[in-house]
Order: sequence, then C-alpha cells, then structure tokens
Amino acid sequence: MDFQLTEEQRAIVDMASSFSAEELAPFAKEWDENSFFPVETLRKAAELGMAGLYVPSDVGGSELGRLDAALIFEELSKGCTSTAAFLSIHNMVAGMIDKFGNEELRQRFLPQMCSMGMIASYCLTEPGSGSDAAALRTRAVRDGDEYVLNGSKAFISGAGTSDLYAVMVRTGEEGPAGISCVIVEKGTPGLSFGANEHKMGWRSQPTAQVNFEDCRVPVANRIGEEGGGFKIAMMGLDGGRLNIGACSLGAAQACLDQAIQYMGERKQFGRNLNQFQALQFRIADMATELEAARLLLYKAASLLDQKDPSATKMAAMAKRLATDTGFKVVNDALQLHGGYGYLKDYPLERYLRDVRVHQILEGTNEIMRLIISREIFREAQ
Repeated sequence: MDFQLTEEQRAIVDMASSFSAEELAPFAKEWDENSFFPVETLRKAAELGMAGLYVPSDVGGSELGRLDAALIFEELSKGCTSTAAFLSIHNMVAGMIDKFGNEELRQRFLPQMCSMGMIASYCLTEPGSGSDAAALRTRAVRDGDEYVLNGSKAFISGAGTSDLYAVMVRTGEEGPAGISCVIVEKGTPGLSFGANEHKMGWRSQPTAQVNFEDCRVPVANRIGEEGGGFKIAMMGLDGGRLNIGACSLGAAQACLDQAIQYMGERKQFGRNLNQFQALQFRIADMATELEAARLLLYKAASLLDQKDPSATKMAAMAKRLATDTGFKVVNDALQLHGGYGYLKDYPLERYLRDVRVHQILEGTNEIMRLIISREIFREAQ
C-alpha cells in the first residue's frame, strides 16, 4: 500500500489549488450573495482540462482517474464549494456519454463539453421520487425515430442555463429495468424550466425544475441501450458521490485552517484561544476525523479506478463519512469563531450552507447506509 501521491498527482493538486485560490476564492462571496453562475470561470477551468476529466483525449478529454478527480475537487471546493460541485455534475454527464454512448454521440457532444462550449446537467430526481429513483414517472414513448417525453425533473443544477440534459426516462415496465437515458438539447420544443429555486446554499449555480411536454427527442440521442438507463445513472453516481465527498473535505479543510489561524489571533481571558487545552483537543479531533474520511475516500476512488467489485459499496461508505465529517468539521470551525463565525464577514457560514446539501444529494446518507448494508449482506451469502 502506497499512501504517497505520484509526481503527476502532486502537479494536479498544485494546478487545482492555484486555480482555486486565484479564480474561485476571491469571487465566491459575491457569487453567493448575487446567485451568480460563473460560466466564464468554468470555461477557464475547462481550458485546464477540468471539464472532461475522465474523457479520452480523442475528443479533448484529460484521461484522468477517479482519484485524480477527487484531488481536484477537494482543492476547488476550498475556493468555492458550490462552483466545484457543479463542475462535478458536468463531468459526471461527460463520463456517462463517453462510457455508454455510441461513437456518434461521443463525437457530437464531448468535444464541446470538454471546452464547456456545451454545459451539461444530470436529470434523475423528480418531484415525487427522490430517494426512490427507480419509481420515476417521466415517460418517453417511441414514435418512429423519436421519443416523446412527458414529465418533470426536480432540483436540477444548471437548469435553464445548461445546453444538454442527461434525462432518465421510463421507456418500459415499472422498476429499474424500464428506465432509459436520453440527451435532451436546450431549445427542443416542449422543454421548459421552472423558476430558479431559492436555496440555503449552492447559490452560485442555478437550480430549477425541468419540464417536458410532448418533447420530441431523437432516438439517436439515447445513451446506451433502451432499458439500460438505471444502470448508467447508478454507475455515474458512484463517481459523483466521491466528488461530492471530496468537495466536503476541501471545504472542511479550508474551515479548519481558518479556525487554526483565528485561534492564534483571538484572545480570551488573557490568552490566545490556541492555548486552551479543551480547544486544542477539539482541533486534534477535527483534523483526525478529516484525515480518516480523506483516506477512505481516496481508497474508494482507487478501487473505482481499478473497477473493483466492492467500489460501489466503498463509494457509498466514503460519501457518507466524508459528507457527515465535512459538515461536522465546518460546524465546529464556525463554533470556534464564536459570534464572528455567524457573520457573513467570515466565509464559515457560506461553507456551512454549501456543504449541508452534500448529505442529501447524490443519494442521501440514509440511502448510502442502505447500499452499504445491502452489499455487506450480499457478500456474506
């Protein structure tokens, strides 16, 4: 077992760290306050290869692995957690098209996605089916060379702005076997969007409902085989869960670093806060728990790169631990700042709002426990 990053990975971390410090961190507060979607900044990230992380070079991708991606998102989230998380979603769709789409789809969409000339959204959740994703109701009825879509998707990041929507639709029977995945392009008649949701966090990316009313999509826009959509969606989520976990770790590390600095400056009862043993112990626990979560996430990412059969279970474990730990560390860092942590003058409250949703999306942490326990009992048989 080797716990050291390779020279290439260290270079990747340095690149992402510099981009985060120069292009994200100085503007994150403004983006959050104004609900501004920094598309041009995302395109700058794409120039550095961060919009097609797992995609081969023949269509402009970076051909990196899941561990490489986790390292990148951990650094980006230190600058702006919300913007980093959206970039993860875009990459998830690009990876799905590359892995499961035919060559025509790959060549048609991926070059522009890798430059973020086209921005992509992932559409699985519905108003009536969140955790029970296999119960989705959005239907696609085949009519010649087209599917006719009717239904709605909820809580879709990038809705209204994105150019491409990877949509899970019901083309057959009830349950997961009747689900397919199609790409719906912006401007398609019958595609519309709800109002932008007013969210607690993730305010630098738009979130809205996506509606389909007799929306005609070419059968050629289907990713993979008919009936294979649920498998595609779940395999995409394995990597997405790792990235969201990495975003939690990055935000938590940024907050821990700020707490350590603050404790060296803030005096109470005639001493700096970092001289109180109780607070020293709290920092020790925060750092230890964060490192444990990081190691589990890196292991899960490595297993996914190796296509290990346990990767789905480990990704669920890593997502659960990293997002729970990340939120706790951010919350504890805010507590160490006292009343100042509650003010918008400090970034702690923004990090707290942004990481809270990580325990909900890409599968709630309750669903992560369900996946983990199911896999454990299956392996025991």
